[in-house]
Amino acid sequence: MGTMSEKPPAPPEVTGPVTGPRTLAEALRTRSDTELAVLLRARPDLLTPVPGDLTQLATRAGTRASVVRALERLDRFTLQVAEALAVAPDHASYTVLAGLMAGDDGDPAVSAELPRAVETLRARALVWGGDERLLLVRTARELLAPSPARPSATGLGPTVAEATAGMSPGRIQEIIAAAGLTTTHDPVSAITALTSLFTDRTRMADLLDTAPPEALAVLDRLVWGPPYGEVTADPTPPVRWLRDRGLLLPASPRTLVLPREAALYLRAGRAHRVPQPRPPELVTRVAHDPQAVDSAAAAQAHTALATVEELLQEWHEGGPAVMRAGGLSVRDMKRTAVALDVSEPMAAFWVELAYAAGLLASDGEADERYAPTPAYDTWLELPPAERWARIAAAWFDATRVAGLIGGQDGKGRTLSALGPGLDRSAAPEVRHRILELLADLPVGTAPTPASVLARLRWERPVGAHDPRPPEDPRSRLARETLTETELLGITGRGALSAPGRALAGLGGGEDSGGPAGTEGSGGTEGSGSTGGSAGTGGTEGSGGPARAGGPGGTGTGRPGAPSREAAAASALTPLLPQPLDHVLLQADLTAVAPGPLERPLAETLAVLADVESKGGATVYRFTPASVRRALDAGRTASELHTFLTSHSRTPVPQPLSYLIDDVARRHGRLRVGAAGAYLRCDDEALLDEILADKRSLGLGLRRIAPTVIATRADPVPLLAGLRSMGYAPAAESAEGDVLIARAHAHRTPPRTPPVPVLDGPPVPDATLLGAAVRALRAGDLAATVDRKPAAAPDPTRAPADGLPRTTSAETLATVQAAVMTGSPLWIGYVNAEGTASQRVIAPVRVEGGYVTAYDHTADEVRTYPLHRITGVAELADDVT
Repeated sequence: MGTMSEKPPAPPEVTGPVTGPRTLAEALRTRSDTELAVLLRARPDLLTPVPGDLTQLATRAGTRASVVRALERLDRFTLQVAEALAVAPDHASYTVLAGLMAGDDGDPAVSAELPRAVETLRARALVWGGDERLLLVRTARELLAPSPARPSATGLGPTVAEATAGMSPGRIQEIIAAAGLTTTHDPVSAITALTSLFTDRTRMADLLDTAPPEALAVLDRLVWGPPYGEVTADPTPPVRWLRDRGLLLPASPRTLVLPREAALYLRAGRAHRVPQPRPPELVTRVAHDPQAVDSAAAAQAHTALATVEELLQEWHEGGPAVMRAGGLSVRDMKRTAVALDVSEPMAAFWVELAYAAGLLASDGEADERYAPTPAYDTWLELPPAERWARIAAAWFDATRVAGLIGGQDGKGRTLSALGPGLDRSAAPEVRHRILELLADLPVGTAPTPASVLARLRWERPVGAHDPRPPEDPRSRLARETLTETELLGITGRGALSAPGRALAGLGGGEDSGGPAGTEGSGGTEGSGSTGGSAGTGGTEGSGGPARAGGPGGTGTGRPGAPSREAAAASALTPLLPQPLDHVLLQADLTAVAPGPLERPLAETLAVLADVESKGGATVYRFTPASVRRALDAGRTASELHTFLTSHSRTPVPQPLSYLIDDVARRHGRLRVGAAGAYLRCDDEALLDEILADKRSLGLGLRRIAPTVIATRADPVPLLAGLRSMGYAPAAESAEGDVLIARAHAHRTPPRTPPVPVLDGPPVPDATLLGAAVRALRAGDLAATVDRKPAAAPDPTRAPADGLPRTTSAETLATVQAAVMTGSPLWIGYVNAEGTASQRVIAPVRVEGGYVTAYDHTADEVRTYPLHRITGVAELADDVT
């Protein structure tokens, strides 16, 4: 077995007196303001609310929820370094850590990247201490260290000391003797001797040289994990040989485990089988001409606009009903897919896109239905490029994921389009990161999807604290993102297009800003950044700037979104074809639109003809039913002839003219009114023909006069039945006038687009970070500053809450003296809400029952009512 050869001696340990901080709080106090800001930006949950001092910050940084969130945001190699520290001895040095990561033989790539990973862990307060004494935060060690219930991602088992805990002294002596060590009656000394044997490369090699080959094969199966193996009551001789010498130790009556020290020897000192110090490279699938990429993207952007318009036009008069649990029913989704001529997953994507853009919502009526919003009408008036930029930006920031539709939630309920349970907070981040990766490639280069997924898995390993996660949701989001970017025209032929680059803010050196929820401002309780100024009496103003809404009132808070939308629209405008004002009429009763049509022409043609095929050119077909539809909408035959003549580059074919005239001649000869319903016609022969037709039996017709037929059916089904028989009836009012069937636009009340659901607080901006760091420094100063002892301490006034306690007269006298001497004071203060705090102030003026002072906590001048100050204490002379 190759791992059994003699190993070089281990690198020497750094010895000497331990210096440096003893706790994480002390380590944080040694950091600069910039370093604290880096920590708070990387872990924004630590700012909710702003801790009172650095001790509170350290405590919060060690809580399980915060540590789990921080571990989930590490790249794979940095996480591997944290895992190695979790299996290293306590207070391990950098040299020991380097040995665990690079192994006895060394690895130049690991050695080059290890400093960056350690600094990342330090910056995020997961590791503290100098290189001679690296300490992993206790909670992180508990999460990453191996245990029987939760194996480590390293595949290592417990140490010899952990595995032998609870073992009888007699059994320990048997193992010591079988391993060839000097027996001792002290169990601690015996365990130390066995550990020393497993970590001594020379003696370990000698021991394994005597092992049977079958025993070495057993070790080979366990060395890279899992380290546990089941045995019978009578184990085989190779297993018995290993068990007798402590190379396998009992974890339970039927389970043996390979001790960590022995496994590290067999691994040549490496904690991980395959360290991954560098991210996987993106593999080029094909390189296109950039112009071809932009052209393909523009064509798809045009298709996206047409599909969204077609969807909302389909629901123009009121869409499908809202289910009781919310969302679209499966039947309505199938109908929508048929109407759009796409698959159901694609139809679900377009429906969710329109909803995310605020173009679609429920109307809120008693019989609740989905319908376009008033914003849809405003959106229609925009130029095509701006319309595309609006819906693409909505997709970019949305946390709703259409790819989840049809699956099940945690309770086994089916997820439906427009229903609850579709939000995934990681979606905007994944989309933004994929566009960043595509932007880093040469223009026109399309990577393989597998390499993109591998890169994302390296940057954010799934289940950072769980070596056996059930699924990889980020990879699923990434696959769907690659598909959706192509559908929207953000990419073309797999490569990032110029409009897509502008939309993500990745072109021309523009600040990318980050996706929704990952950057931007956000108010944080108790930051003290905008408190009352001098003379205002404002004592406890707090809270950062209000969160800004996104474009169109989306409320995403994505900085620079309007400018990026404008840039994307500008990039797309020259790529889109100009709308046409004409079609090509053909003798087979079809019209060909060789490109996108102007809106009035497209709307009229959609009523007069049926769409037969789509693509680069749209083919419309004229039928008797489509012509009747135009006549029902109030058009006359002469108006239709004029319309076709003025918008056709070819002569109007004679068959089309005959079709229009023939349908118009028969249109309205039959009149349907409400009786139930009646049917009247001046042509008695035509009524005879209808009554004789067997297809009319289901309508229940009965002649009540030579020119009138009555029926129990309502007018609407009667009209439909007659039209299905080939007739062209017209509805009439109670006065006998023809009713014109114009489309009734149904709109919801004004609705705001859905707000993205973020996982945790947004990344704070520079203003909030600066205020938070100042508050931490001032609060820490107030909590740790040396104070002059009172001349005659009164035990009856000992503060139970840590606040100074003085009488009103003592407070006034001390503050007045500080004004004259310019000395800082430590004060206890209770605000109007009853919240107590301690502050360090430099009094400037005392008058009218108020003290005006420079507050180090807020880094500004404030005014405090004297009656709210619980007490004062002078600071030591050496405090600056």
